[in-house]
Amino acid sequence: MLGVARDADGKAIKDAFRKLALQYHPDRNKEPGAEERFKEIAAAYAVLSDPKKRAEYDAHGFAGVADFSPQDLFAGINFDDVFGGLNFDFGGGLFDTFFRRRASGPPRGHNIEIGLEVPLERVLMGGEEKLRFERPASCPTCHGSGAKLGTAPRQCDKCGGSGREVRSQRQKGVTLQQISTCPACNGQGSVIDQRCAECKGSGRVVREETLTLKIPVGVEEGSALRVAGHGMPSEHAGGVPGDLFVIVRSTADPRFERVGSELWRTEGIGVADAVLGTALKVPTLDGDPVTVTVPPGTQPDTVLRLRGKGLPDFGARRRGDLLVRLRMHVPERTSPEERKLYERLRALAENKR
Repeated sequence: MLGVARDADGKAIKDAFRKLALQYHPDRNKEPGAEERFKEIAAAYAVLSDPKKRAEYDAHGFAGVADFSPQDLFAGINFDDVFGGLNFDFGGGLFDTFFRRRASGPPRGHNIEIGLEVPLERVLMGGEEKLRFERPASCPTCHGSGAKLGTAPRQCDKCGGSGREVRSQRQKGVTLQQISTCPACNGQGSVIDQRCAECKGSGRVVREETLTLKIPVGVEEGSALRVAGHGMPSEHAGGVPGDLFVIVRSTADPRFERVGSELWRTEGIGVADAVLGTALKVPTLDGDPVTVTVPPGTQPDTVLRLRGKGLPDFGARRRGDLLVRLRMHVPERTSPEERKLYERLRALAENKR
């Protein structure tokens, strides 16, 4: 399931799980089947990362771990250690949804997704970023009821609190029922006689929020940072709000192009420099430029690799490379003296044939 060898050690198992889980976690992958795939990956990691469970699996196969409950299977696993900084919904929320019945009570509010661009230097070093956004929140005056302070909504007399209007009609011995939204309460089941002045009876107000987010070192392009409880408020009184998912992307940088943990840069060189060789000063994210030697006889589109000058791999110590692609610059115009020299070079080349 994790694609590791039978004798793989704990680090190899953890690295394989992290890679696959980042690909299939429902916070990031909305494709059909991704959730089921993630459950299988998580279960495989829960077995292989625990010596006792792994021994049972090695001895008896799936039958050896078939009787484990979700609580037993995932007890003791610190998913925050595996995915530190991304705030993925492990713990109670995700596995409650996957393996157990949902908790009773009013439904949660919807989740919100907001994009955040961070400079490459923040990806390199990690750190904090400010996020300002607006979202609906429960009205602080009426606590989401929509009623004036000191009053409360009353049950709709017309529908008895069901929010539905039912009309029955008997035709040829058959009773037909037509169910529609109650026009008196618009399907809410309750009526507000005196509306809250602040939210005008909606129970919600739009508020601007400022959050300080911790950006993990090497955060991947398109990663989702989860902030619990900062999504949309529940549409029902007493329901908890949804979550906020911040989609992190790199700010466009004129110096580099990001490809995973690698950085790419294009440098132009003249024909003479390509033939004779030269030295280039290449900027880096570390601050100081690096001198790169271009060897004599360099061909167009040659790529020079500066090892360890790219971005960190998320969750690992190694850094990617900085790749410098060399583009040949051919002058569009030449002076009379330059033209004579090029003609001389062409004549020399023809004599070699």
